[in-house]
Amino acid sequence: MALIKSISGIRGTIGGLEGEALTPNDVVKFTSAFGQLVKDNSGIEKIVIGRDARPSGKYITQLVSSTLQAMGIDVVDLGLSTTPTVEMAVPVENAGGGIIITASHNPVGWNALKLLNATGEFISEEEGQRVLEIAESGQVVYAQSKDLGNYTTNDSYIEYHIDKILELPLVNLEAITGRNFKIAVDAVNSTGGIAIPLLLEKLGVKNFEIFYGEPNGQFPHNPEPLPENITTICSEVEAGRFDLGIVVDPDVDRLAFVSEMGEPYGEEYSLVMIADYVLKNVKGNTVSNLSSTRALKDITLKNGGSYEASAVGEVNVVTKMKETNAVIGGEGNGGIIYPELHYGRDALVGIALFLSHLAKFGKSASLLRGMYPNYHISKNKVELTPEMDIDGVLKAVKEKYKKQPINEVDGLKIEFDQEWVHLRRSNTEPIIRIYSESESLSTAEHLANKLMMDIKEIVTESV
Repeated sequence: MALIKSISGIRGTIGGLEGEALTPNDVVKFTSAFGQLVKDNSGIEKIVIGRDARPSGKYITQLVSSTLQAMGIDVVDLGLSTTPTVEMAVPVENAGGGIIITASHNPVGWNALKLLNATGEFISEEEGQRVLEIAESGQVVYAQSKDLGNYTTNDSYIEYHIDKILELPLVNLEAITGRNFKIAVDAVNSTGGIAIPLLLEKLGVKNFEIFYGEPNGQFPHNPEPLPENITTICSEVEAGRFDLGIVVDPDVDRLAFVSEMGEPYGEEYSLVMIADYVLKNVKGNTVSNLSSTRALKDITLKNGGSYEASAVGEVNVVTKMKETNAVIGGEGNGGIIYPELHYGRDALVGIALFLSHLAKFGKSASLLRGMYPNYHISKNKVELTPEMDIDGVLKAVKEKYKKQPINEVDGLKIEFDQEWVHLRRSNTEPIIRIYSESESLSTAEHLANKLMMDIKEIVTESV
């Protein structure tokens, strides 16, 4: 399988041939290129690193830190951490950038290098392209022995991160404590098992149980927090012992909830409900990507704000949020971006804001979910093959539906009255993603199936 080099970093499977997986040589190559970019851009010879709990993260951390030191760059290693925690640590450390060693929602056989700039945000597409150019050119300057970088560890940043969350005006400790919530958490045996218990304790939640809380990287199920992957925690909550279920992915930047009935909200509604809480207290605008539910637009307009859609990818959402001065935004995959804290997807701040919202609402989690528009998204994918001409496929689909409103900012999004379908190449997997939305799940699935059949016909005709 080829390495995936995209706006989301350098990602690949562990084991295999150089250039076809995330091998040690590839780790050194791209770490060196990023280190050179940081030195060229900022002149700062310090980089913060951290990782999720997957087993390959240990040796990749060693490769990354040693490579950076060999370039004369000081390394601050947060160890087992979360993506948003590393993002927050970079500017506090006055570092030139950051590297998060995590493949996020991908299975345990994957890992990745997520690359941050000096503000703790993902590097731009242009900077990412520069990293690839440096990697291919080999134009990296390593330090002489007297100038090697230092290596230090710091495991205090998760607590720092949580303390900053508690300082936010919209995090209502009194309301949360007063509700005496009973909460179940699926931490997927990664760093959520470290961060979420500390967060809940500091929020005044005394009754919670962590499922899969040992950060050993042995994911008990597919780590993407989709309804079909979180059946265990849904069953535990449905049994009646809990008021709410919380699910995160391995690096704690995606968030999903389960009602007291054991019914998953779906990742899309994490952002919708948290945004509604924010907008009820702070007037402003919102942003999500083109593949996210239209429910965010609905509640934004209802609260007197304006909504904009960006291309898929955290950096694209953040760019659009800054352009529109959005008070909250994110992605429909459960990624909450709250700029009052920092510009990065952050499940921990999402948990604190949602619990404040639910506590102030004063009723059950299922009744809160019932307050929002009930759209359904069907998420599908088509595996890519070497001979598939993706651009040609999208061009043919566009021609077939040329009479419909079309958006080509990111792939191809086609509007059908109250429905839409979005086709785009994934940034993180060798697939074409096909998302569709309707007020009816069956209609959304029918629309997605229709487009998949169209693609199959187009590919067959081109062979």
